[in-house]
Amino acid sequence: MVQKVEKIWLDGKMIPWDEANVHVLTHTLHYGLGVFEGIRCYEGDDGRSAIFRLQEHIDRLYDSAHILLMEIPFPKEELFEACKEIFRTNKLKAGYLRPLVFVGDGEMGLYATSNRIRVAVIAWPWGTYLGDEGVKNGIKAKVSSYTRNHINCMMTKSKAVANYVNSILAKREAMLGGYEETIMLDTEGYVSEASGENLFMVRRGQVITPLTTSALHGITRDTVIELLKDRGASVKEAHFSRDELYIADEIFLTGTAAEITPVRELDHRRIGVGKPGPITQQVQKDFHDLVRGRGKKHQEWLAYL
Repeated sequence: MVQKVEKIWLDGKMIPWDEANVHVLTHTLHYGLGVFEGIRCYEGDDGRSAIFRLQEHIDRLYDSAHILLMEIPFPKEELFEACKEIFRTNKLKAGYLRPLVFVGDGEMGLYATSNRIRVAVIAWPWGTYLGDEGVKNGIKAKVSSYTRNHINCMMTKSKAVANYVNSILAKREAMLGGYEETIMLDTEGYVSEASGENLFMVRRGQVITPLTTSALHGITRDTVIELLKDRGASVKEAHFSRDELYIADEIFLTGTAAEITPVRELDHRRIGVGKPGPITQQVQKDFHDLVRGRGKKHQEWLAYL
C-alpha cells in the first residue's frame, strides 16, 4: 500500500493528499490516454538528497506526451522544480516520484480534444520493487504467454498509461504461477523486456541486451550501459531467443523501481550457478555508489534538492 504523505502537486499547486481527487468522468480513467514517469530520489552518504536523472525523465515525459498528441500545459523547468519541491514539502529524504499527465473530464468518446490536460506530481517512500531478497539473491521468472506490444499497435517509445495493461496481464500470470517476474517476447519471438524492466544477459563474458524495437528506452538501462563502458566492458544490443537466456551465465533486470535485480531461475531452469554473478554484482555496486553520490563520475545525473 502506498504510504500517505502530506501534499501532492496538482495542476501547479500543492494540495493536501486527501484532496487530490478527479471526477469519475476523467477521460484517461475511461480510455487510458495518459503518460507518466517513475523516478527515484536517494539520500547520499553526506546527508544530501538527489533525484536520479531527473532531466532525462522529464525529457522522456514530454516526448511521451508529444507522441500521443498531448500538450503539457507547463514548461519543463516548472515541472522539474515541482519534482524537487514535492520532496522538500513532504520532508522526504528519499523515495519514489511519479509525474502523471492525463486528460481531464469534459467530452467523452474517443475523439475528445477539448478536455484539459492535467498534471500531477506525487512522491512517497517505496522500497525496491522486487524486494530486498530478490535484489540480494535473485528472483524466479517465467517467459510470458503474452506478447509485447507491437510497434504498429501501441506507441512503444511513449511511457503511456494504456501500454501497461499488457504488462499487468503478464505480471499477474507470473505471480499466480508462483514466479516473481515475467520475461516478454516480441511479435517475432525475440526477447523484449520484463513486464516493467529492461533486461541484460551475460554469456561468456559478453553483456547483451535486447534491441528496444518493442521496448521502452530505459533510463536505468542507459545508465548500466554507461557504467559498464566506464569499466571498459562492451555491451552488445541484439535480437536473441528465449533459449539463449536459458544458457546465459547471468541475467539481470534494470528499472527505476526494480533498480538492478538478478534473475536466478527462468522457466524452471537455473541461470548460471543460481545466484547473482560477478558482473551483476559489480553493476549493482556501481549503480548504488552512483545514485548515492559516491565518486566523481556522472555527477550531472544527480539533481540535488
